[in-house]
Amino acid sequence: MKSLFPAALMRGVSVSALVITLAACTANPQPLDRPGDVPQTFTAPMDKTAPVWPMANWWTLYGTDELAPLQETAQRENLDIAMAGARVLQAEANDGVALSALFPTINAEIGGTRAGGNSSVPRATNRFNAGLTASYQQSFFGGEYHNLRAARENLRAQRYAAAVTGISVSAAVADQYFTILSLRERIAINKENVAAARRILTITEAKVSSGVSSNLDLAEQQAIVAQQESRLPGLVALEREARYALAILLGRPPENYDIKAQNLDGIQLPAVQPGLPSELLLRNPSVAQAEASLYAAHANVDAARAAFFPSLGLTGSAGYGPVAALSNLFNPSTFVWSIGGSVLQTIFSGGRISAQNDFAKAQQQELIANYRKVVFTAFSDVESALGQTQATAEQLRFVEVQTRASAEAFRISELQYREGTIDILSLLNAQQFLFNAQDSLVQVKLARLRTSLALYNALGGGWDQKTSDGTYKNQLDWWPL
Repeated sequence: MKSLFPAALMRGVSVSALVITLAACTANPQPLDRPGDVPQTFTAPMDKTAPVWPMANWWTLYGTDELAPLQETAQRENLDIAMAGARVLQAEANDGVALSALFPTINAEIGGTRAGGNSSVPRATNRFNAGLTASYQQSFFGGEYHNLRAARENLRAQRYAAAVTGISVSAAVADQYFTILSLRERIAINKENVAAARRILTITEAKVSSGVSSNLDLAEQQAIVAQQESRLPGLVALEREARYALAILLGRPPENYDIKAQNLDGIQLPAVQPGLPSELLLRNPSVAQAEASLYAAHANVDAARAAFFPSLGLTGSAGYGPVAALSNLFNPSTFVWSIGGSVLQTIFSGGRISAQNDFAKAQQQELIANYRKVVFTAFSDVESALGQTQATAEQLRFVEVQTRASAEAFRISELQYREGTIDILSLLNAQQFLFNAQDSLVQVKLARLRTSLALYNALGGGWDQKTSDGTYKNQLDWWPL
């Protein structure tokens, strides 16, 4: 069992109290206790030449200067990150509340009263008093210490949850940025396709006027033009909504927000590969969060168990008075003091303590299952992202070949249609193949970028638990000593 006591606190607690506390700690269930729970290696295809594990600023590897400032802004201004940070502060404050239970409570008091009546002489008298009172309550089996353990683990869980939020926001910023660029590229392609369709429509109109083609050919080409033009408003709306979403991620209103880049040209696809699956447990903050929540549940079980046993209470007071004159308040002859101790054992609580113990154990079982699920999901996310990365790479190669071939086929078909060697139907087919291939190419390029983002996210985004724990310092100053 790892100790959560700072050195100063250890000096402030008696040795006997620590012995009793540590004796109450029991072995907790291990969530990954079955053979094969942690595989030896990942099985999905991967680039063996790629760097192992992502770097913290992985977004700089995509070859665009505009993305890095967006990420910096998001880390400062994103509202989800701000809320996660506030939850960390709340957990720090709860940690301070739990720590305070290990120390005595000391109160100072100074007061005065004036009393009298119609039959008394004199009719009114003054009484003044001043003093200190102290109380100290501790469970024999470390209930307060286990509550502190739970608070410390909940603080860790909130810190790791904030890391999860930060990584997710980084991936979302990059995703929205690439989405905007892909939509702008699709809009440009759509406009080029409309221009090409209108060009052929002009040729068709001339042929109809000269009697070479029929009105059917003209209607079919007009339909192609209308079809291409009908796609444009939807793409424009999607691009606008993507800009709005990016603005929200940056913590600013969406009105008039814009970026400079217009397409995916020049965007690079950095390669990365995972290390051992066992290492992922220390690099994925969602796994670390589930682990900390489970440790908090272990502490709650120990605290619930400690409630079955007695607690020790100490009280003391010292003061002056009461005296009639304020000038005599601190006279040595008026000084009084008292000290006492008690042992409190609950005899009957209507089953409350037992029910609380059962609740803590049931919650522990839930979090054991949750931890296993989070770990297995983390492994699955990596495997899926690796597989999708290879699949989209292969798909992109085929779509690039399709697009080049469709462009050549359309070029030849347009020349042949001008010369009258093919009919309008062959040209229409070539048009449709090219338009669809060009649009699919951009979508596959975006899908490939998204699988890359998913892989970086699944691998923890460059986060490392050891570094996070080593560099973290409490932001609230509540230490009592």
